[in-house]
Amino acid sequence: MKYMKIMDENKRAFMAVILIQTIYAGMFLLSKAAFDGGMNNYIFVFYRQAIATVFLSPIAFFFQWKDAPPLTFFTFCKIFMLSLFGIAICLNLYGIALVYTSATLAAATTNCLPVITFFVALLLRMEVLRMKSIAGIAKLAGIILCIGGVGMLAFYKGPQFNLFNNHHLFSIHHHSSNSLALPKSWLKGCFLMLSANTLWGIWIVLQAFVLKSYPSKLLLTNLQCLLSSFQSFGIAIAMERDPQQWKLGWNIRLLSVAYCGIVVTAVTYCLQAWVIEKKGPVYLAMSTPFALIITTFFSAVFLGESITLGSTLGGMLLVGGLYFVLWGKSKEQKISEGLKEGSKECNMQGNEISKLGNETPTSSVENV
Repeated sequence: MKYMKIMDENKRAFMAVILIQTIYAGMFLLSKAAFDGGMNNYIFVFYRQAIATVFLSPIAFFFQWKDAPPLTFFTFCKIFMLSLFGIAICLNLYGIALVYTSATLAAATTNCLPVITFFVALLLRMEVLRMKSIAGIAKLAGIILCIGGVGMLAFYKGPQFNLFNNHHLFSIHHHSSNSLALPKSWLKGCFLMLSANTLWGIWIVLQAFVLKSYPSKLLLTNLQCLLSSFQSFGIAIAMERDPQQWKLGWNIRLLSVAYCGIVVTAVTYCLQAWVIEKKGPVYLAMSTPFALIITTFFSAVFLGESITLGSTLGGMLLVGGLYFVLWGKSKEQKISEGLKEGSKECNMQGNEISKLGNETPTSSVENV
């Protein structure tokens, strides 16, 4: 009976991570379709964050308002800066990069996010790289593979595989074609995508510090969405003054911002929290390549994007780097857990010996 429960939980966790990565793949595809359809990426980010704020606010206030921790001015300033760089600027850089490149590249570069996060944590001395251990060498190899994968995506395209290009769903294919035809634009997009992922990784690491002073995760997420909405509006109004660009209508623009604002922000937040609780963060990170596979296939079918040899090899290097870093991290966790258990056993044995030592003189006196 216990075995059946474990199997059922494993199936549910597997289905959950597949759904999470499918949602992210949908985000890449719909965002790219909206940008190729002429939507301004700055306005897209504002609408996305505004819709997420409207959706999350009543949920956050209903569930956690009574237990909300005190918000000091210094903590508010930290959350403001975290929202500015980790969400507003990061998403705007991601949007510009997606205009220049493709949905497949966006999905591929997310595989280097855990590696970037580890590297940032290493610089902040939150992580340790032990070069004399197998785990340390594996993590270093993962970083090198990720760098090689990004270089491959940026500088090498190779032959194109146009299996589905004549059957794409949307009639907005010209933008993605131009991104392949202009090497400078593609290189600029790769650099911006890497910059966005770097800011995302820094945001993940710095959230650990903010959560110490403001531990309510749901209220913190809602507050960041609210602040990033105002910040994104300031950026959007400075970059785009045409009122026609701000109109949504019943089209791909409204669908993409609603999907990214509600489904990506709310649904994946709950699913990721559940998966991390049941299976741990490593299990969730291991599922990241599924988004690349799903996005590559459907971007070719629906958007008519060409699959190049360079993007395939670069994606494989990024996935390999991801698994090397995760394997090294899990190996170190197992070793540290074993050392902790060993120290606990030694302490227990030491306590037992001290008790026996204390009992021996008493028994000898009684015998006398």
